[in-house]
Amino acid sequence: MSFTKHYLSEASEILSQIDVAAIDRVIGKLQDVGRQGGRLFILGVGGSAANASHAVNDFRKICGIEAYCPTDNVSELTARTNDEGWETVFAQWLRGSRLNARDLVMVLSVGGGDLDRNISPNLVRALQYAKEVHATVVGIVGRDGGYTAQVADACVIVPTVNNQTVTPHSEAFQSVIWHLLVSHPALKSNATRWESAIAA
Repeated sequence: MSFTKHYLSEASEILSQIDVAAIDRVIGKLQDVGRQGGRLFILGVGGSAANASHAVNDFRKICGIEAYCPTDNVSELTARTNDEGWETVFAQWLRGSRLNARDLVMVLSVGGGDLDRNISPNLVRALQYAKEVHATVVGIVGRDGGYTAQVADACVIVPTVNNQTVTPHSEAFQSVIWHLLVSHPALKSNATRWESAIAA
């Protein structure tokens, strides 16, 4: 089997294994945030940071949810990294944003953070702070979900079907899932351009 065919076969297998109930739990948490006028903060590193920025656009524009991600402000991100260190950069940004119990923190990550292995410690510290202030935590993560899956109020884990392609599939399915979220009738409040143009 060619690599291309094998990769697409893996994607199909992942899609068939996604926990639909977990996605619905995330939808419920996002509905709660909308009802109580809370804010959505999306955290990601690397490719997941780019996904976080795209997702912020969609949640704001399509769902009307006030949403932000720290990696959209490179000046603040690099200043905090330089002055305070990488490990606390997200936690301190959330503190500066006055994160509170009405808000929701969403993590997009391949591994979900792991202090013992020093993988994405900034995500772990951010979630520890989120739990301190009683903010809701959700995640879309890969592998076993790491720290995010341990503490999240709702978490979708992208199934691992091949240890050699965990990262690309995890980051790709973050996009699949958040696009599902913003398209869900329970969250979507504004029509998207192409769909509304076709309907007209």
